[in-house]
Amino acid sequence: MSEIKTAWIKYGLVGASAIVSVIILSCTIYAIKARDVISVTGLGEETFVSDKIVWTGRYQTETTNRLEGYKEMERCQKIVADYLAKSGIDAKEITFSFISADKNMEPIYNSLGNYSGTRFVGYRLEQSFTIVSNEVDKVETVSREISSVIAKGVNIMSNSPEYYYTKLDDLKLTLIEKASKDARARALKVVENAGAKLGKASSASLGVFQITSATGNEDYLYGGTFNTWSKEKKASVTVRMSYKLK
Repeated sequence: MSEIKTAWIKYGLVGASAIVSVIILSCTIYAIKARDVISVTGLGEETFVSDKIVWTGRYQTETTNRLEGYKEMERCQKIVADYLAKSGIDAKEITFSFISADKNMEPIYNSLGNYSGTRFVGYRLEQSFTIVSNEVDKVETVSREISSVIAKGVNIMSNSPEYYYTKLDDLKLTLIEKASKDARARALKVVENAGAKLGKASSASLGVFQITSATGNEDYLYGGTFNTWSKEKKASVTVRMSYKLK
């Protein structure tokens, strides 16, 4: 007897669930039709390879004679320029900055170990160079091998290259088109289940562009992400569309 009662309860709950589902779907359809508008968000994504590279490096020397320091910096600049030229880098793509010269000061402590001031110990001279080129692979190789000039007495330091894309404006238009089509496809799917027909778009709102590494797991930022350290990137944007219903 208890088994029959349990079965009745079980099938009763299933039936009630089905009724609730029908009510919810009916309410959803009614709400959509009542508003005569539906809003959806579409996504547009595209992967691409950067076609522009910006690479910077610098070298420095320390000396007690400022004039001798400038002569040493001129020697270093010539060595670096010769290396870049032999590596196939166009001179028009290279920019050398002005030489900076700063005084080196060190702290002075008395016999009790208390700080009592500073004293001049020499100069630190530094010069940087920047390469902007569309020959991405070539500059990448040169940046990795620049340390070879250390053997010639150049105290050089290299920054990681930065990567950019010169056709970004065209890419953004493609992303907007993809996101808009995706939004319409989503809207069509929803109204089909609601027993309605999709009309014309009544409004559209564009989200921020996100440019991240194609293989990384970077977080999207509220104001947009603009990755410069990865050569292979992924760009995306969202579009929120509202459509009238027929």
